[in-house]
Amino acid sequence: MSPTTEIIQLSLKISLIATLLDLPFAIACGWLLARKNFRGKMLFDTLVNLPLVLPPVVTGYFLLMVFGRNGFIGKYFYAYFGISISFTWQAAAIAAAVVAFPLCVRAIRVAIENIDPRIEEAARTLRAGRWFIFRRITLPLSANGIIAGLLLAFARCLGEFGATIMFAGNIPGETQTMPLAVFSLANQAGQDTKILLLIAIALAFSFASLAISEILLRRWRRTDGQANG
Repeated sequence: MSPTTEIIQLSLKISLIATLLDLPFAIACGWLLARKNFRGKMLFDTLVNLPLVLPPVVTGYFLLMVFGRNGFIGKYFYAYFGISISFTWQAAAIAAAVVAFPLCVRAIRVAIENIDPRIEEAARTLRAGRWFIFRRITLPLSANGIIAGLLLAFARCLGEFGATIMFAGNIPGETQTMPLAVFSLANQAGQDTKILLLIAIALAFSFASLAISEILLRRWRRTDGQANG
């Protein structure tokens, strides 16, 4: 396997795992922010969206403080299980998941907010339980928004750089994703062809993810508008 192929496969693997890692938490947070009013909701919403405005290297540093070998949580993993999370591909997946998480939550929250609450209320009057309503009504009606959020998160994971290099490093064959590889190759002479190839592949995947996401959101808005009309 060529180094370029290895970089592409690792990038896709990390991005996919990071996106799947975001999925259950993003759905839970999106539903909570869309359907519940509680004390501290503004603070919770701010914390969820904080990775959008923080410099990614700061996010990576916080992750290192928490999950590093001497971090608040990481030291217990290392002491009791001999596991060091930082500077592994798992660390790269966690970094990408954290940075992309707000995008996923925002799309899911908007999708759930646009579901007519009367539909859920009607189900409650028929004695449907909360889990049944969530599983059979809320999730299906917000499916396009959820998928769109996941695609946005996937595209963001593919382009993640700052948090990854802080928390996972730039280790060839282990944590070196496409953005990190471009950074490394840019500091070497005569690597323009490889750089352009990696950029083209990253652009293709990101463009496809964003295009599909936009198509799903437009279809969902059209369907939602017809239902409300």
